[in-house]
This record gives sequence, structure tokens and C-alpha cells, in this order.
Amino acid sequence: MNHLKLWLLMFLMAAMAGCVSTQAQKAEEKRDKQAAKVNVQLASGYLRRGDYEIAQTKLKKAIEFDDEYLPAYTTLAILMTMLNKPVEAENYYLEALDLDSTNPDLLNNYGTFLCSTGEYEEGVVQFNKSLRNQFYKTPEVAHANIGNCLLQNNKPNYKAIERHLRKALSKQPNMTTALFAMAELGLKTKKYLMARAYMQRYHALVKPDSISLWMQIQAEHALGDKKYFLKISRKLLDQFPNSPEAKELMELSNL
Repeated sequence: MNHLKLWLLMFLMAAMAGCVSTQAQKAEEKRDKQAAKVNVQLASGYLRRGDYEIAQTKLKKAIEFDDEYLPAYTTLAILMTMLNKPVEAENYYLEALDLDSTNPDLLNNYGTFLCSTGEYEEGVVQFNKSLRNQFYKTPEVAHANIGNCLLQNNKPNYKAIERHLRKALSKQPNMTTALFAMAELGLKTKKYLMARAYMQRYHALVKPDSISLWMQIQAEHALGDKKYFLKISRKLLDQFPNSPEAKELMELSNL
């Protein structure tokens, strides 16, 4: 066998070995990605059952299999928020953003987290980033989040809040978070008819709780409608007699 044939044979054998190695590597990567996905799915189930420690173990296992699997980081961030560990939660959000800085759902989750920790302005920045994504399928969620976030600010811009909430409701008229926020906005700006109307729409979709009933009571009281004031007040006292809102009602009514 001459040198040329020998060289060609060696070249083909090396190429074949490389091909087999690459295929094996790809197969292993595929298995790891699937394992990461399964671990996050399992963690989500444990989260729903309140088994937070096991959920955390599964999520960290997912990252061991695939350290670029975005849902593992976002779910860990949510878990840390639930465990009242804001520093760890933010770290996981930032790691997720390192992987995908334009993901609108991730930006919304991070913005919501920031608003919950009092970082209102930075939270709104994240929501606006998601709105700049032309492929974002549910911009109404970001608009509702902006409205809710700004409502919690010590110096709220009521015009901006209403603009964003109306944009959300124009896309999704039955969005309960936006309806509730519009009712809250009505109370804060002393537009009591607006507060009543949006709280009625809210209660048509969601079973009333002590907070939403108390909001409607405040609107009815300000409007001077004794009939509805007494009707909603009785409902609050009957269904939630030990709630802080029931105590506020008794103080309001001098009971």
C-alpha cells in the first residue's frame, strides 16, 4: 500500500471516529436537555403541593443537566420569592436574563418581582422592555402590570396608570387584575362611580373576598347609597366577620 492510500485510509478512519464521537455527544446533550425539562416539570408539581425543599432540589438538578435551561432559573426565582428570599430570587432572575435578555415573559416576571420589593421605577423599566418586543403576544399583561405597579408608588402618576390599565382592558375586557386596579384607582382619585362600576365587573368574574367587598363598601359609602352600602356591609360581616376589613367597617359605621 503506497503512502497516499495509507494516508487516505487513516484520514477516513479518523473522520469516522470523529463522526461517531460527535453523534454520541449530541445524543448525550439531548438526554441532558430532556432530563432538565423533566426535573423542572417535577419541581413544578412539588411547588403546587407545597414541597418546597424537594422542588428546589429538582430545580438545581435540572441546572446540573443543562445550565442554559431558562425555566429552571425562572422557577427557582419564583420559589425563592415564595420563601421570602429576595436576594436569591433576584440572582436567579439575573442569571435567567443573562441567558435571554429579551424574553417578554421573563421581563414581566422580573418586573413584578421588583415592584413587590418596592423597586417600582425599575419594575416599570422591565415591563416597558417587554412591550418593545414586537413578537410579544400578550402586551396587555405588561400594561396591567405597569398600572398595578405604579398604583403602589408613593407618588403615583394617575394619568399614566389609567392609560395603561385601559390599554390592558381594551385588549382583554375581563382581565381581573386590571379591573381591580381600576376600582382601586377610582377610590384613590375619588371617582367613586368608576370604583363602583369596575368593582361590580370584577365581582361578576371573581368570588368576592374581604378586600374587594371593603373596596365596594367605600365606594357606596362615598356615593351615599345606603341600600347598597348596607347590602355589601352585611355580606362582609356575614362572610368575613374576623377580617381587618370588617373591623374597619365597624369603625366607619361606629358599630
